[in-house]
Amino acid sequence: MLTVDFTRFPLAPGDRVLDLGCGAGRHAFECYRRGAQVVALDQNGEEIREVAKWFAAMKEAGEAPAGATATAMEGDALALPFPDDSFDVVIISEVMEHIPDDKGVLAEMVRVLRPGGRIAVTVPRYGPEKVCWALSDAYHEVEGGHIRIYRADELLEKMREAGLRPYGTHHAHALHSPYWWLKCAFGVDKDGDEAPLPVRAYHKLLVWDIMKKPLATRVAERALNPIVGKSFVAYATKPHAPREDQA
Repeated sequence: MLTVDFTRFPLAPGDRVLDLGCGAGRHAFECYRRGAQVVALDQNGEEIREVAKWFAAMKEAGEAPAGATATAMEGDALALPFPDDSFDVVIISEVMEHIPDDKGVLAEMVRVLRPGGRIAVTVPRYGPEKVCWALSDAYHEVEGGHIRIYRADELLEKMREAGLRPYGTHHAHALHSPYWWLKCAFGVDKDGDEAPLPVRAYHKLLVWDIMKKPLATRVAERALNPIVGKSFVAYATKPHAPREDQA
């Protein structure tokens, strides 16, 4: 399930891509399939080891075209182990709401992004997220949990302050908002067979939708995304520095 829309965020074969806070690697895998030179970075060593295994399996299965590369590594988003201007593309999906120094993370992303490069930032959307917080303290008051809720204009302003030039936004995953509201209402710590029937039933619906991609739910989600989309997605570029004769 991708949050970044690659029809709005074009990726060319050979692009150097950083998936920052990659988690289970969903965006990194898609970039690898598209022929990019991918670095998937996360502070969670266990997840990084799993991502590395999937990269190896994809290579063996021939899922990535010739020239594509993929590396999974542990790292700190506030001290990225890369030189300036290292990447053509940076993706940070559902990460910034966890990090106290979000301005520091933005500064590091801008530093390693080349002039003219593109960045995609996704965070939980303000309205659906407020409902989750209201329904459950356990949803956000946990170690490593969500520490802030972004308004769209706030996130875009922080991106501009970091030196980025936003060029597009949208919302995603409307069908997932009710699932999280149910989880928060019945208990976010109840998973699998321990989850109440409404949560299990809705989860089955989401799995079916992800696997089958039926037209009816695709149309419904596109219609509902502007209203209750779970994620807010922003795209931006890093401007080229003006020449001295233009300064």
